[in-house]
Amino acid sequence: MSYLYLVDYSSKLGFSENCLVVKKDTEIYERVPIETLEEVSVYGNCQITTQCIHECIKKSIPIIYYSAGGKYLGRVQPEGHIGVKRQRKQALFNMSSISFEIAQSIISAKIHNQIVVLRRYASSRGEDLTEICKYMKILKNKIAVTSSIEEIMGYEGNAARSYFEGLSRLVESEFHFDGRNRRPPKDPFNAMLSFGYSMLLSELYGKIISKGLNPYFGFIHQDRENHPTLASDLMEEWRPVIVDSAVMSMINGHEISADQFQTGDDGGIYMSYEARKAFVRKLEIKFNQQVKYLKYVDYPVSFRRAIELQINSFAHILDDEENAALYNPVLIR
Repeated sequence: MSYLYLVDYSSKLGFSENCLVVKKDTEIYERVPIETLEEVSVYGNCQITTQCIHECIKKSIPIIYYSAGGKYLGRVQPEGHIGVKRQRKQALFNMSSISFEIAQSIISAKIHNQIVVLRRYASSRGEDLTEICKYMKILKNKIAVTSSIEEIMGYEGNAARSYFEGLSRLVESEFHFDGRNRRPPKDPFNAMLSFGYSMLLSELYGKIISKGLNPYFGFIHQDRENHPTLASDLMEEWRPVIVDSAVMSMINGHEISADQFQTGDDGGIYMSYEARKAFVRKLEIKFNQQVKYLKYVDYPVSFRRAIELQINSFAHILDDEENAALYNPVLIR
């Protein structure tokens, strides 16, 4: 199955002869048989016809909408499985001790994965980040003895600041940045992170829905209006593994340059069409990379499949009387 991304704002998506047809002006750019599609992502002001939307709904193909800068806006999601019993349990899950244990394990795994990313690139760049990694490991160990979500997220925030300080020392000079920033991103590095995190969030959102879960009933992050909290919770372990690694690989592999970014009307820094196209291609390759990082699977699976298996694990916890041992966050090496 394939994923279709519309990133050129002059493109228009229609439907003809059982194919989704991408046009630029009046020229046909690409034809994709609808039977081969799993998802369509639309960025900025790209247009899509009503007929095309109807055909995607009939075939249960979600259409995801993003802003020009990659912010997740919403989706056309065909009605599918809704697990009422699961969602009743899910709504109360954040009040259980099991949810706290899983929150500890997910955030601990995130910090572990951040440390591994730093060490990988520090080695290749000849940088000494020993003190930063040591401090982050101390914060990770403290999470195991916390007593509240607020404490966990406090340690996570401190670890994140150290992590991005480390990353800023490992990127090419033209991509230097001063910490994590967003809404809007103030530099090319953060523009890529924000774009990538939106794609990752959407990936989890769709898979959460497919398991009959509600993406808005979370247990780690605080509830916010119109924010899919559960998707945010379950993506934490994947941020450094998928998005951060892809961004670092593109920058230090000279697959993208700082002059491929532009200033938006809000003063933020955003990717040009060519940059978006290259980055989407990079992340799609990453999603399909075969890995053996899951403890309970002894054969390689793609990152996309691994995300789905992790969401399966979370769903089983709700089904099987809340056994925290059923959830093992991904740990890279």
